Amino acid sequence: MMVRFPLLVLVLIICALRCRMAKAESSPESGNGYTLASVREALVKQEDTIIYGLIERAKFPSNSHAYDKDYAAIKGFCGSLVEFVVKNTEALQAKAGRYKNPEENPFFPEYLPPSMVPSYPFTQILHPGAASININKSIWKMYFQEFLPLLATSGDDGNYAQTAATDLSLLQAISRRIHYGKFVAEVKFRDAPQDYEPLIRAKDKEGLMKLLTFTSVEEMVRKRVEKKAAVFGQEVSLNGEEEDNQKPKFDPSLASRLYQKWVIPFTKEVQVDYLLRRLD
Repeated sequence: MMVRFPLLVLVLIICALRCRMAKAESSPESGNGYTLASVREALVKQEDTIIYGLIERAKFPSNSHAYDKDYAAIKGFCGSLVEFVVKNTEALQAKAGRYKNPEENPFFPEYLPPSMVPSYPFTQILHPGAASININKSIWKMYFQEFLPLLATSGDDGNYAQTAATDLSLLQAISRRIHYGKFVAEVKFRDAPQDYEPLIRAKDKEGLMKLLTFTSVEEMVRKRVEKKAAVFGQEVSLNGEEEDNQKPKFDPSLASRLYQKWVIPFTKEVQVDYLLRRLD
């Protein structure tokens, strides 16, 4: 027993050290799971989700009644049908824990109930200030006032609830992609803090924006998105008909325009906003 006891203690010490090392690797400081390569891969995958969302929304015409506050007339609710669908869906998803994930940002956070399920231990890589960054109001305004009129054809087929559901799905995908800029900014900061810290301390928004801007990369993303939209949006024929002559499910250039005019600029806005809080 006198021989085994020290050996047992040694084993316990080694196990404890390994446990502490594992915790350190998954701590917020390590940023485990988030690298420049991994965030870029995530952004590429999110392109697919957005394009599929565009295809789904393009199935329906404009269906203006879905956005008319006077048309819905829902008892006890003041707002349009799409607002009703979004607020109630977000409330249900909040109860299921969706917004415990730092990658998710609600459109109506003021209406969210608390989660009713156990929290998953998401990797906390972001600075605490990230929680207060939410530009979904700008995304909402852009989507309904500027982009949707370009995507949806004129008309009314009565499928207002289905239309609102596809709007929400697409909005959430666009929002996730834009707010993922927080993770991009954090990874870039960790890779080169010496480049970012002087600009952050000087509150130099223009300098940060310039440092974050890579025109060649943005052009590559825009072209890739348009090509994906052309491929995903084409009709498939098995009867020998020339697929090249078939009308696509939506105009692929709209995907490129969405990224060029809104998604990329909004993402950089989120990055700058995050970096300005990074040293707080």
